[in-house]
Amino acid sequence: MNTQTAIPDNDPQALRGQLEQRVACILEEAARQGASACEVAVSQSAGLSVGVRQGDVETVEFNHDRGFGITLYLGQRKGSVSTSDTSDEAIRRAVEAALAIARHAAEDPCAGLAEAGLMATELPDLDLFHPWPVDPATAVDLALECEAAALALDGRLQSDGAQLSSQQGCRVYGNSHGFIGSSSGTRHSLSAVMIATDEQGMQRDYWYAVERRPGNLPAPAALGRKAGERALARLGARPISTARVPVLFAADQAAGLLASLTGAIAGGAVYRQSSFLLDALGQPIFPDWVTIDERPHLPGALGSATFDADGLATRAQAFVADGVLRSWILSTYSGRKLGLPSTANAGGVHNLHVSSNAGDLAELLAEMGTGLLVTELMGQGVNPVTGDYSRGAGGFWVENGQLQYPVSEVTIAGNLRDMYRQLRCVGSDLERRGNFLTGSWLIDGMTVGGS
Repeated sequence: MNTQTAIPDNDPQALRGQLEQRVACILEEAARQGASACEVAVSQSAGLSVGVRQGDVETVEFNHDRGFGITLYLGQRKGSVSTSDTSDEAIRRAVEAALAIARHAAEDPCAGLAEAGLMATELPDLDLFHPWPVDPATAVDLALECEAAALALDGRLQSDGAQLSSQQGCRVYGNSHGFIGSSSGTRHSLSAVMIATDEQGMQRDYWYAVERRPGNLPAPAALGRKAGERALARLGARPISTARVPVLFAADQAAGLLASLTGAIAGGAVYRQSSFLLDALGQPIFPDWVTIDERPHLPGALGSATFDADGLATRAQAFVADGVLRSWILSTYSGRKLGLPSTANAGGVHNLHVSSNAGDLAELLAEMGTGLLVTELMGQGVNPVTGDYSRGAGGFWVENGQLQYPVSEVTIAGNLRDMYRQLRCVGSDLERRGNFLTGSWLIDGMTVGGS
């Protein structure tokens, strides 16, 4: 092995090449020390984050992080270590430590690499890397501009902070089948949190944007104004009487309902028998117009990836089609535990998309008529074993399709299995700021608890 040299963050091709070389060195050392198989995952990231509050600079942070995860196998015994030092001597010590762990580990018949023939062979460019050479002074100015635009809206507003972040990084995965895959990506974000105050008290709200390309971020002033408008709209919030009504989850809140679904159909939850959907495979769990499918190769999307954490090629696939649960979400390991092939989802899903059968938020409000629009959820009141759902919420009471007044101190309750079946509409107002691509959800017949 050769002594490692500095790895430049500003040259993605050189960075990927050097990280791939270090992965190859670790795999060679593992074989030399007698491991029957080995896999290595590495990520390296660097970036700048700034924060301001009430016109003052609060934070300016540079980060540079790197970590190697090494997993070795002795037959079906596994040992894992992690390190940020990849000098030749550090690699030797890390491999020795992993082997020592493996020798004392219990055998696991499902442990081991994915089959060699399943490794990804084509890694298309998904347009994920768009660095932003923003300097600290410029980043601070942009955050201040965002905050100032919000504060200029109304004297009742004060800032709870505006932040700008620009991050870039590379991830590499390799294993002793000879597979080494890598990808580079960027992630830029801008956010603002505002507090509005009147004689009844204080209300807090926010807005944010996340993009691969810095040029796709909204103008700082526009984002700040939206954060301020959202906080002002919450003034005068009040509780409501307990009722059973339709509930409209704004798109960013509906993404949490989708996250609960992916947790329930993940292979780990299924083989541990800790999911409320254990008996649901092949059964309808949504209305028949619903399709929930994975789109991992969308150019420039935040959740795009060409290979999963086992080295398998990602692919477009539907987990729910015509309302029916068609597949669990499986890694190589969880698939083996269940006697099923991997769905190439080690590490999670990639750009999970929900079909829409309705228009934008205004059309959904008209469709709902009278009910609750949820724009904020609080607490963790979701039981993944039973599906029972009870969370604090804030938002707006709606009558005749029109917002009437903001509400607070509300609890919404139901059971996720019933909620999925009672999904009346999904809007076209697609949430794109993460790995779940969905519009707002209108769900019939939920219990809204108030005063």
